[in-house]
Amino acid sequence: MKATYDPKTDTLSLELKPGPVAESDEDKPGVILDYDAEGNLVGIEVLDASKRVSEARTMHFQVAE
Repeated sequence: MKATYDPKTDTLSLELKPGPVAESDEDKPGVILDYDAEGNLVGIEVLDASKRVSEARTMHFQVAE
């Protein structure tokens, strides 16, 4: 998984699985879900991220056991 924040566009992108995106769907205003050709969710984009996500420039990652 890869997370990227672009301060110029204020966009947070989460790449769940590498590869081409076949289809995108704006599930809720400002939240775009990306799917591969088989219909699997491969990415999430959050527009206006600084308004929707607390501390968009910082990320903590934890694996639940």
